[in-house]
Amino acid sequence: MKKLNNMDRRSFIETAGKGAAVVSLTPLALSSCTETTKNQKPMFVHHVYFWLHEPENPEVRKAFQKGLEELVTIETIKSKHLGIPAKTDRDVIDSSYSYSLLLMFDNKEDQDIYQTHPTHLKFIEENQQYWEKVVVYDSVDY
Repeated sequence: MKKLNNMDRRSFIETAGKGAAVVSLTPLALSSCTETTKNQKPMFVHHVYFWLHEPENPEVRKAFQKGLEELVTIETIKSKHLGIPAKTDRDVIDSSYSYSLLLMFDNKEDQDIYQTHPTHLKFIEENQQYWEKVVVYDSVDY
């Protein structure tokens, strides 16, 4: 094993000290991220899962996707994600659905506007023929 001379030892101690400072500051950095999240406006999250009658039919998928893309144009939607099951495989994952729709609103009132919006009602009317099951999860910040 090579012996460190005084200069190498000093460099090592300085470098190790900087690393220790970063490690000791990590909880503060994480804490400040948490504080930022806590100070953000509360959100209303609306997550919808759809199971299609014919999930492998390309015409059905194309029509349904078009409907979803029109649906997410409603102005009270703050953020959106349209998705299909990811190729993951763990015991806790349910990948049996065909499509997922994740919408975020500033508050429940904006989500209520979305629920009765003509575009939403049109989506239901024109697309309910494609699904056999729908499950909705709504959540708010605690």
